[in-house]
Amino acid sequence: MMWKQISCPILATCRTSAGSSSIKIFTAGFKKYALPPDYTGITIPEKAKLKFVERMPSVPKVRREFKNLRDIRGPPREPVEFTEGQYGILAMGGGYLRWGHFEMIRLTINRNINPKTTFAVWRLPAPYKPITRKGLGQRMGGGKGAIDHYVTAVQAGRLIVEVGGYVEFGEVEHFLTQAAKKLPFPAIAVSRQSLQEMRDKEEERRQNNQNPWTFERIITSNMLGIRKYLSPYDLQLKGRYWGKFFLPDRV
Repeated sequence: MMWKQISCPILATCRTSAGSSSIKIFTAGFKKYALPPDYTGITIPEKAKLKFVERMPSVPKVRREFKNLRDIRGPPREPVEFTEGQYGILAMGGGYLRWGHFEMIRLTINRNINPKTTFAVWRLPAPYKPITRKGLGQRMGGGKGAIDHYVTAVQAGRLIVEVGGYVEFGEVEHFLTQAAKKLPFPAIAVSRQSLQEMRDKEEERRQNNQNPWTFERIITSNMLGIRKYLSPYDLQLKGRYWGKFFLPDRV
């Protein structure tokens, strides 16, 4: 009797209403753990934290230039693939980054990473583009104003910073999202896998599109004389980029 009270049988027999018996397997406490990620091939550099970015280029004299809005319009002209890290911040629109934005990103990431297991690298150059501004209360005319500060031009789809090491995406997503929300253009935290899934989904929508009246077909056929209302950039970019804004839902 005592043995029956202490014993915990793995198999038990239960009877149904029809009188037949079946075997019931107790699965309480059974757990299935996911396999740990593979970190082979990852090396931590000697200086794992983000480097300090200079406020202005180290040249004796910088020539004042035009705004050149094409620097932030359209898809990026530089490579947008991951080079060293597994996670990063992806720009979803165009804009300019000032020195304060670089410093905000550097302090946010360096305070949240462990240099023994995590590293971070820049994917953007230091501020190089001069922005001029005239003093308060000056009259119109008199030529172009003096250089006020420097910025870095960013296009939609450009990686801003990379983070890697012996960490998972859930461990770095919170502070990458925190830094991305403070940028002057829309940006999100991505990983290698999520970035590839985003591109595959976009390609699938393009291949399986059921609507024959796409933007590209309408402007190519010049339906209703629409070309006189469009710019040459709309014909070149096929309506997916409107100025500095990226329209991901447009096929």
